[in-house]
Amino acid sequence: MGNPHEGSSQVHNRIGGGVFYNAVVQGNNVTLQLPGEITPALTGMPAPSSTFTGRETVLDLLVEELRPGRRAGIGPLAHVVTGLPGVGKTELVLQVAHSASQQQWFPGGILFIDLHGYDGDRHVSPSRALGSLIQALGIPDQYVPDDLQDRARLYRSVLSTYAEQGRRILVIVDNARDDSQARPLLSADSRVPVLVTSRHTLTGLNNARMHDLAVLAPASAVELLRRDLRQARGPDDSRVDDDPESAQSIAHLCGHLPLALRIVAALLADLPSRPLASMVKALGDARNRLQRLSRGDLAVRTAFELSYHHLSDDQARLFRLLPINPGPDISTESAGRLADLPSEEAEVLLGALARAHLVEPHAKNYGRWRLHDLLRLYANEECTLREQSHERRSAASRLLDHYLAVAKAAGTHVDVDTKASARSPLFSDRDAALRWLDGEWHSLLAAALAAPALERPDILVGLHYALIHYLSWRRHWGEYEELSQASLEVARSSRFPQLRSQELTFLNNLGLAQLELRRLDDAVSSYRACLEQARLVADTDSMAMALSNLGRAYEELHEPEKAVEVLQQALTLTPPNGNLRARGMTYTNLGRALLRLRRFDEAAEAFTEDIIICQAVGDLSGEAIACNNLGLVARNMGLVDAAIDHHRQALKTARRAKDDHTAALAQANLATEMAAAGHLDGVVDMLEDSLVTLEELGDGYMATQCRMHLGHVKHLTGQIDEAITIISKAAEASRATGDRRTEGAAMADLGLYLLQERRFTEAITTTMRAISLHDSCGDSGRKGDSLIILGISLDATERTDEAIQVFKDAVTAFKEVMDSEKLALAMGCLKEIEDLSES
Repeated sequence: MGNPHEGSSQVHNRIGGGVFYNAVVQGNNVTLQLPGEITPALTGMPAPSSTFTGRETVLDLLVEELRPGRRAGIGPLAHVVTGLPGVGKTELVLQVAHSASQQQWFPGGILFIDLHGYDGDRHVSPSRALGSLIQALGIPDQYVPDDLQDRARLYRSVLSTYAEQGRRILVIVDNARDDSQARPLLSADSRVPVLVTSRHTLTGLNNARMHDLAVLAPASAVELLRRDLRQARGPDDSRVDDDPESAQSIAHLCGHLPLALRIVAALLADLPSRPLASMVKALGDARNRLQRLSRGDLAVRTAFELSYHHLSDDQARLFRLLPINPGPDISTESAGRLADLPSEEAEVLLGALARAHLVEPHAKNYGRWRLHDLLRLYANEECTLREQSHERRSAASRLLDHYLAVAKAAGTHVDVDTKASARSPLFSDRDAALRWLDGEWHSLLAAALAAPALERPDILVGLHYALIHYLSWRRHWGEYEELSQASLEVARSSRFPQLRSQELTFLNNLGLAQLELRRLDDAVSSYRACLEQARLVADTDSMAMALSNLGRAYEELHEPEKAVEVLQQALTLTPPNGNLRARGMTYTNLGRALLRLRRFDEAAEAFTEDIIICQAVGDLSGEAIACNNLGLVARNMGLVDAAIDHHRQALKTARRAKDDHTAALAQANLATEMAAAGHLDGVVDMLEDSLVTLEELGDGYMATQCRMHLGHVKHLTGQIDEAITIISKAAEASRATGDRRTEGAAMADLGLYLLQERRFTEAITTTMRAISLHDSCGDSGRKGDSLIILGISLDATERTDEAIQVFKDAVTAFKEVMDSEKLALAMGCLKEIEDLSES
């Protein structure tokens, strides 16, 4: 701090009986005449950055809190900005102060003091800080008392007197380590606000409001990089705009931390010809990233060290061990197992680390914690340096064993059909088990994938089996595939026969994930590999399983004849007295293929067989699926009432099974059939509810099918414009995923609706796109439908010759699929237009 009263002729002070304000100093009443002004230059406040960005919301909030008269007497006296090292706390309060001063809200000036709370060499005690601030307020040294409490009383009285004289002051207390360092510097007057920054959450300050500052949003992080480079090198530095992908990568590698981003910007400014891609490569090596994030007196590691060195031994040990957890976050219980501590002790330590902003508590789910990416690297360095290798291995094994044991217990509750005696007592009920799995599954997956490198392949395999039903039920198919692929690789490379023998299971599960992800060719390859391997070892059950799933893949690929062939083979390998559930699933797969071949009676028989089996073995979910499919058979046979009954029963059974996915499909089908029967009340709500569920479950394919149903119902109710909008969205979604068959169906429906709206030119363009898509998929039936729409649209625009040729093409298409009813329609259209053209 400078000496603000040096050379001033405005300060006159005396000790006597008269009192302008009450401040007891060494037992005497003091009357002081205050200086006329405090020049901002003497406050020691650094200049705010001109490249500030990304904090507009909290900036506006804090500036508003400083407005004169704002909730006078009832608002907080102090605002404490907290956050991890390097997150930009000081910069934020400087921006706030600058904005407020531009409004001339603080004619008395701004007092700024850096307490260097985490720097042992420069740490400023509260007494010393008060002495500096009192001097800055124009009080000569001889009137500054020695006692801390007396200094605090004098300081507060002077601030209040300035406010009384209309010279309101803003106080900024930067970099406070704890409550005791900041508390004496707070004002006692609501007209004199105080802004405090700290790496700790200072909840012990009376009448103070906390503001936790997070890292920048990705877009703001990139913008900060752009602004800093242009500030340093001028507006012609276009590296961020020229290579936005590398800029985003840099922001990510810096963990969106402002300090790290400013260091990178300075390093790039040093070498204006250096491309951003070079910096991405340099930062890409996690082992050296912290070393790279250093320039001059700025270093991310140094900022972290200042906080780390103030931890107690047990806090520091837990902080060092946290990176051993492979997952994105960790629960209190798991952290306790990692450190070999009771959960209660771990919770206390994690709370202390969170107050120091060295770990982040989950925003909504208390009891979960995460490390910022750069702090994780720093903690891992400290762990490698200070923890013996055997201690690190022991910590990892404790955590992995804990994950596996609890995941196994939770897994026994996932299927509602599981007998009570088989459910682990570790969880009180299914909801409790699912809550645990929902919170932990990301960490469990990461632990499973990391386990082989930690010489624990048993953990990977064990977690595969423990999680497989949960991942399927929640439809986390990408993670299901990743876990299956990793397990398959471990099995194939293992020297243990027992583990190698599980290759067939992992191949089958891999194919299932690929099937659900609509990567049908990959699924076929996995199932064929499973079938071939099963034949080599004469494993009949695995052969049947592979054939059944291969048949389903063929059916999804619209190769129903091939599907029926392999599914019938699968049935011969699963006798009625064998694996009943496998036999039932094969029946449902067969029914789907037969339905596609329009062999309705046989399809109904197959689905009915599966329903009987499911009821026998107590498989509610399987029963709901088969019943829903039976409704589709009834629909195609024109038995609307029967279809409604089947879908209603499927919905009821799926809800009993708590199978949200099947329930959403059954409800969508039920709504569609009710609409077809003229029962329109509530069907739109039913479809929209199903659509939300399917989207939440991540089933984009079936969500698009549901959206198509919703468009049809809107069309039935005469809401043509809405129907067109909804079907257009379905087409866009299908196009984005490369699903040409569904896009073709959507474009065909869209063409029909445009035709009905007499928007003939649009109908022609749309339907021609649909026909092209039908051709690419070999879908002659749908092509014929679209050709009819195109022919009518062409005829409406007096393009008669073209329309005649299109109707002839439609006749050919319906002959190919042997659809006599539609063939008659196409021939009728052709005859009518030919007759008119001749006349």
